[in-house]
Amino acid sequence: MKATLLSLLLSLYSIVSFAQFEPADYMINGYTLPYQVMFPENYEEGKRYPLVIFLHGAGEKVNDNEKQLTHGKDFLINNFYSAYPAIVIAPQCPTDSYWSNVERHTLKGKMKLAFGFSDKPTLPMETLIYLINDYLNSNMVDPERVYAGGLSMGGMGTFELVWRMPYTFAAAFPICGGGDIMKLIQGTGNTALWIFHGAEDSVVPVQFSRLIEMTMNDAGYKVKYTEYPGVNHNSWDNVFQEKELVPWLFSHKIHKESEL
Repeated sequence: MKATLLSLLLSLYSIVSFAQFEPADYMINGYTLPYQVMFPENYEEGKRYPLVIFLHGAGEKVNDNEKQLTHGKDFLINNFYSAYPAIVIAPQCPTDSYWSNVERHTLKGKMKLAFGFSDKPTLPMETLIYLINDYLNSNMVDPERVYAGGLSMGGMGTFELVWRMPYTFAAAFPICGGGDIMKLIQGTGNTALWIFHGAEDSVVPVQFSRLIEMTMNDAGYKVKYTEYPGVNHNSWDNVFQEKELVPWLFSHKIHKESEL
């Protein structure tokens, strides 16, 4: 009886703790982007909240509008539901596409990645930008406190969002990603970056993050970098335990180009 009661309580706790996210979708130009959204505890109409965009990795590219929260759901709820109240958007990229316009070539089980071959956004990225602007044009979001982060493919998407939407994001945290360095230097605006990567990443080479950090710091940008020794591709597990990440994120506000 006690075991049954405990099991029921755990199930109820699980339902309550994950009930904060709700499914939504956004359609423009005939294309629909599914996403999950979480509003903060005690959300007030007319009050403007920080906006957090979270981008999933390639392993969550399933058209179910659920799997994009496989990694990071606890992190997002534990931090942005009440501790640091924010609106959180977690869109889902379709199976046949990608967040960034990276060139990816898989041959004999090995994947090669390259950036900078095309300026054209993928359809999911283009639609995500429209979605973000739709929120920015509403009365729900504080335009000075917009943040982005993501892992693997989502880390690449985070880098791309930052340069495609300059002077939009106050801070961003790309995890085990990569990006077009020249575009980042030209279009990052005033976004603070905290980059994360595992030193032994066998999927997305750590050299991508190392080179971005070195080049951007040399160019005078605000870039933090954390590399985890002995950690493979799943460095997000370490990142989600970083106690200083969210306070660091929320310590930044955007300064528009006209204010620089």
